[in-house]
Amino acid sequence: MKYRHRESWPIALALLLLAPASAMAHPEGGAVSGLLAGLSHPLLGADHLLAMVAVGLWAAQLGGRALWATPAAFIVMLLLGGACGIANLAIPHIEAGILSSVLILGLLITAAVRLPVLLSAVVVGIFALFHGYAHGVEMPLASGGIAYSLGFALTTALLHGIGILLGLHAARLRLALPVTRLAGLAIASAGAWLAVA
Repeated sequence: MKYRHRESWPIALALLLLAPASAMAHPEGGAVSGLLAGLSHPLLGADHLLAMVAVGLWAAQLGGRALWATPAAFIVMLLLGGACGIANLAIPHIEAGILSSVLILGLLITAAVRLPVLLSAVVVGIFALFHGYAHGVEMPLASGGIAYSLGFALTTALLHGIGILLGLHAARLRLALPVTRLAGLAIASAGAWLAVA
């Protein structure tokens, strides 16, 4: 199948929307600064970035209802974890949970593990709780909690979208199995390296 340039517009739009918040001039007010801080926060750590894209890749690999249910479960639990972090509720082993998410999601993609939709949602939901908590506890003092949470949820959704688009484009080119598995192996390897670094 020939590659069509018009099919690449979603990727271009996602990358444009993920441009650093620092490019916006003179933000004012807690809501605006909170939104910008939230939008940029998931992009500041390789562990968050890799896990968010991995969720999208795995969702594309699973297909069917998991294509939307898996990322949706991640977003819901991410917001719950963020609320716990903002409220300073204690959740143990946050860093271990985040690093494990990168490694395990990468391995799930590499092995092309197909779980039922509900179970895949539970798996990513548990990981999302850790990621959300980390976002919440690192909220800048001047930020509004709602705007900040909206920001990191939007960026997370865009990163999921990038993973889904990459997986679907690989499938259209009939390269889904080798390309997606190779991406999963790279993500798992990065997770292992982050864990020992």
